[in-house]
Amino acid sequence: MRTASINRNTKETEIAVEVNLDGTGQYEISTGIGFLDHMIEQFSRHSMIDINCLIKGDLHVDQHHTAEDSAIAIGQAILKALGDKGGIVRYGSAYSPMDETLSRVALDISGRPYFVWKAGFTQERLGEMDTELFEHWFHSIADAVGLTLHIELLYGKNNHHIAESIYKGFARAMRQAVEIDPRKGGAIPSTKGILGG
Repeated sequence: MRTASINRNTKETEIAVEVNLDGTGQYEISTGIGFLDHMIEQFSRHSMIDINCLIKGDLHVDQHHTAEDSAIAIGQAILKALGDKGGIVRYGSAYSPMDETLSRVALDISGRPYFVWKAGFTQERLGEMDTELFEHWFHSIADAVGLTLHIELLYGKNNHHIAESIYKGFARAMRQAVEIDPRKGGAIPSTKGILGG
């Protein structure tokens, strides 16, 4: 089983994260930000990555540190669970429809973080979550895992649908990318023999 745990404690947040890449999409999420909990739960369920993520953050300041650090810690745990990345599919992509909204997510577990975001929101908050933090969350997890990550909102009006469509698309792309391809025989999926070099 490809599992990992991360404990990350700073003056801003205290975080305990556990992941299982070969899970069934089970989760226990508590960040103190209800809408962020909902989105990470969607990521877990649709990626089939089991995630426990418990955070005590400085929400009396604002949500930035909690949102950012949740992505960093989950990303670090995923990277640790991937090990040397031998045998993984490596690439993943998904079109993600949700009612009137359609988004596209494509990623490569390349070891070379790169992030493209072509999406936006027409309201400042969803629930109590600042919508500007969604872009930052994905940028942070891309950096932590070492993803080349492209996210594009093709169209959509409802802000809740936009956020959920993107998270579900990211989940399905990650599910593809972290899967073990038995035809690879455990080989690193790169002609270099390493990822990220």
